[in-house]
Amino acid sequence: MDTGPQSLLHRPLFSRRMPLDRDNAASRISAYIYGNVLVLAALVPVVTAEKYVGILVVLGATASTFVAHSFAEAVGRSVRRHGALTMSEKIHELRNSVPILSSAVLPCVILATGWFGWLEPRTAQIVAELAVLLRIGGIMFVIGRLNGERPTRATMYGAVLLAVIAATVVVVKVLLTH
Repeated sequence: MDTGPQSLLHRPLFSRRMPLDRDNAASRISAYIYGNVLVLAALVPVVTAEKYVGILVVLGATASTFVAHSFAEAVGRSVRRHGALTMSEKIHELRNSVPILSSAVLPCVILATGWFGWLEPRTAQIVAELAVLLRIGGIMFVIGRLNGERPTRATMYGAVLLAVIAATVVVVKVLLTH
């Protein structure tokens, strides 16, 4: 099995022959939720006086969260393994943190519609916030699939509940930090 940087970055995501193990899947789901919650927390207090401000805030929050999360996960992993990480393990930690970066893509695309004048900037911001909540709730379907379950009504209720909890976390974060 190839363990170089190229295979560590691409193998799990793009290969259907080799699905992610539960630990990697859990790490990526955690990063996905974390990234989306922080993107939403960055979006909510943005004032849309200048069209591009929201995009810059989301990109800045996402980049700083990615770096902090990758660093924290690498330190934690070095503790679990009782020593410094190899380059392959560091790249592995970066790969598991990529869902944080992906959290910014859709909101930035939506915010860009306001920048280009296709939507009012405030409308674009609200649509971006709703899209992030849908992304957060939608992870329940991914978790069900990983568990070999078909979507049910409970999956939908779980998705709505997860989105409500995420919105609550964001409200608390915004109230405490802005």
